[in-house]
Amino acid sequence: MARMTMIEAVRSAMDVSMGRDDDVVVFGEDVGYFGGVFRATQGLQAKYGKTRCFDAPINESGILGTAIGMAAYGLKPCVEIQFADYMYPAYDQITQEAARIRYRSNGDFTCPIVVRMPTGGGIFGGQTHSQSPEALFTHVCGLKVIVPSNPYDAKGLLIAAIEDPDPVMFLEPKRLYNGPFDGHHERPVTPWSKHDLGEVPEGHYTIPIGKAEIRRSGSAVTVVAYGTMVHVALAAAEETGIDAEVIDLRSLLPLDLDTIVQSVKKTGRCVVVHEATLTSGFGGEIVSLVQEYCFYSLEAPIVRVTGWDTPYPHAQEWDYFPGPARVGRALKEVMEG
Repeated sequence: MARMTMIEAVRSAMDVSMGRDDDVVVFGEDVGYFGGVFRATQGLQAKYGKTRCFDAPINESGILGTAIGMAAYGLKPCVEIQFADYMYPAYDQITQEAARIRYRSNGDFTCPIVVRMPTGGGIFGGQTHSQSPEALFTHVCGLKVIVPSNPYDAKGLLIAAIEDPDPVMFLEPKRLYNGPFDGHHERPVTPWSKHDLGEVPEGHYTIPIGKAEIRRSGSAVTVVAYGTMVHVALAAAEETGIDAEVIDLRSLLPLDLDTIVQSVKKTGRCVVVHEATLTSGFGGEIVSLVQEYCFYSLEAPIVRVTGWDTPYPHAQEWDYFPGPARVGRALKEVMEG
């Protein structure tokens, strides 16, 4: 089986999908000849031509508006927003148009688009290249929201998203593009070639949207995370020696509530981790659901570990980033509760 980085896995997913279905088109800013700012689309234009993979003007609203029109016509656009921070001009098109086409047409039309966007920090991108806006999409009926944590999942979930008849927001944690980052920025980067989940089939496969994965079994406390924070949570569990069960959500909407509930009822404790800001972050929704479905099983208050309620600070990158030390303190707190 091939070893791939997450960038290569994402590229392979688009390559496989374009090869299987002529209706799949890829476009966005600099994704054609240049191959994208992270090279996720490198070689696709040369292989499939300028009508299947092409550059768009620097106009996110125009990119999404065009994709929606293409989807209504019968195509399957997979578009790239260069950074998740740039999606705001397109938010109206995503939420008011793409998300509602099936509903407003009573099922006569669907909107099979995928919006790829690099998300999160850890690369010293500062306030306009480090945001985690996933919660803004989970509040919108009609959208699906995916955040993979590794190359194997990224490819299988992206192919599933491209084949899905409804709009999918596909957020790619850019700090994971080249390796499974555990929050220890002072250490050398571990490449995906040395990680089991860097093994990725070269052909077609899918992973069901809406199904979480237990990355570490445990009986003392449940840690719910997604994206980069999955690896941070795993590191925190190992470093504290606490028998934590770590759940990788993979899909935020639809959410695999059953896996969360079963785990928390077993452990009696819960820590929720995400990189986005605390207030109105997706972690608040998870806390509410755990409180609603697991109240009589809880042995301690639920704890959240998140980014701060500030713009992402360039000078204090690692103070903002929820690292294993902060997650470890939360694990100890709930165990003492």
